[in-house]
Amino acid sequence: MVVTSTEFKTNLGKYLDAVKMEDIIIFRNGKRVAKLVSDDEDLEKIAKSLIGIIPHTDKSVKEFREERMRERYGIESND
Repeated sequence: MVVTSTEFKTNLGKYLDAVKMEDIIIFRNGKRVAKLVSDDEDLEKIAKSLIGIIPHTDKSVKEFREERMRERYGIESND
C-alpha cells in the first residue's frame, strides 16, 4: 500500500491496523521516505526463504566475528 505522509499522519490508527496485512510505503513530496512493516513477521519463514541464496558454511558465529574484525580493523576478536 502506498500513502502520502499527510494521509498517514491523519489516519495513523487505520494504517497501524492495515500494516498487519501488507507493508505500507510512505511518500513525502513525491519521494519515498519510509516503509512500515508488521512486527509479526515469521522469522523462520524468512530464514527458510534464504536457503540457497546464502551459501552454507560450517563456520561458527565466533569465526565469522573474528573474520569480520580482521577485515575491518586488522585485529583478532577477544571473545
